[in-house]
Amino acid sequence: MALQPEGTPCWADAMFADVEGAKRFYGDVLGWTFGESSTEFGNYTQAYADGKAVAAVVPPMPGAEEQSAWCLYLASPDVEATARKIRDNGGQILMEPMKVGDFGSMTLARDPGGVVFGVWQGGTHEGFDVRGVDGAFCWAEVFTREPDKSDAFFPAVFPYTAKAMDMDAHGEEFRTFHVDGDPVLGRMRMGEEFPADVPPYINVYFGVPDCDAACATAVERGGAVVWGPMNTPFGRFASILDPHGATFSVIDGSTTEGEMPEMRDI
Repeated sequence: MALQPEGTPCWADAMFADVEGAKRFYGDVLGWTFGESSTEFGNYTQAYADGKAVAAVVPPMPGAEEQSAWCLYLASPDVEATARKIRDNGGQILMEPMKVGDFGSMTLARDPGGVVFGVWQGGTHEGFDVRGVDGAFCWAEVFTREPDKSDAFFPAVFPYTAKAMDMDAHGEEFRTFHVDGDPVLGRMRMGEEFPADVPPYINVYFGVPDCDAACATAVERGGAVVWGPMNTPFGRFASILDPHGATFSVIDGSTTEGEMPEMRDI
């Protein structure tokens, strides 16, 4: 059975051609330390926040040296069954389900709108040791140009219910997916502010004690702030492009402004 509720974000990793450079950057920006590389599993290297596993970095596989990107994994009690649901609902399997030693089983997939994500069936590795604290995963949002496809796909594959919030006078909508009543994943439409060559993706948020300081460090270390910092009812956050081309967000949940928005059931 699933070690975490099905559909819950449970792990995040990214491929970097320059793993040592990525370790320096994320160590400085997020305060991560790193374990020993696992040569048996392609030099997969876990990142830690205060000794707790929060993510991983890995060199690209041969022939996959494209732009770096963060990949979010969603929990499954049966990765083979989830892969079938992905196919049945118009998604594409990019990496067939496979066992990763006794750590667990995984597959990589793409939704009908082009959003890449992973599925993880935990074994001895359940996923995040901690979340919602400095240096750890806090939240994630699907960024897509075809929200209708993602809105239909994800609740068909995972046991999600959904809520929505109108964001402006034109009816632009932000949606959240819930597991057992708890929000686990957001969905945003990619507008004209996104260059045409930016593919759909899942934006992963990591906690920081000071959003502005994290942004300043990111810029000093060769990254760029692409949006923010901005105060919200959820915290002060910003989106960052790392020196290797991967986008992620940082959020200081202790600095909030405004009232929580009202969400309606769908």
